[in-house]
Amino acid sequence: MQPDAEMLAGCRRGEAAAWDALFDKYYAAAARFIFQLGSDFTHEDAEEICQETFLAVIKNLASFHGESQFQTWLFRIAANKARDYRERRQAAKRGGSAITLSLHAVNGDDEPALDPSSPLPGPADILMMEEQASEVHHALERLEPPCREIIELRYFGDLSYEELAGTLHLNPKTVSSRLSKCLDRLVVIMRKIISGAKTPAFPSNK
Repeated sequence: MQPDAEMLAGCRRGEAAAWDALFDKYYAAAARFIFQLGSDFTHEDAEEICQETFLAVIKNLASFHGESQFQTWLFRIAANKARDYRERRQAAKRGGSAITLSLHAVNGDDEPALDPSSPLPGPADILMMEEQASEVHHALERLEPPCREIIELRYFGDLSYEELAGTLHLNPKTVSSRLSKCLDRLVVIMRKIISGAKTPAFPSNK
């Protein structure tokens, strides 16, 4: 299979064969990623969001300079498009307008030392349990954007710690600590959703 750098170079030159190769390699992976982001997404929804994602890739490829892997950049676009799609649908139901939140906000690295992981049982296991998918997605929507992004990329995008570090411009130790902290928050929200309690949104870290 053609290396990404070669395909991307061909795409920038406007070669149709290069775009075909890029779509063939990444379209299905992007569609799977999008479908997992919303428990209420149908396959038709995922297809529409995926098409919007690749239109954004075509429009913005010149801004991709290889700081991360192409798939990581693609998944970040897909996550934004999925959120925009959900917000448009919710706004249409309400008859109002949606406010789009950016996934690119990143907390500073000079934050105090994080507490050890919560003793609450199995955050990663809870995240991936099929029967709790709806609650997981509702809980994710209540997290601040930086926490949502790192969890989505790690567990739905299957990015390694090294890939997350490169994408989020953090060192791997900070990635590990932040992911653990965000999972703890997610589990707390999950438990409150399951128990029927009202959960306020967590404020972003300064």
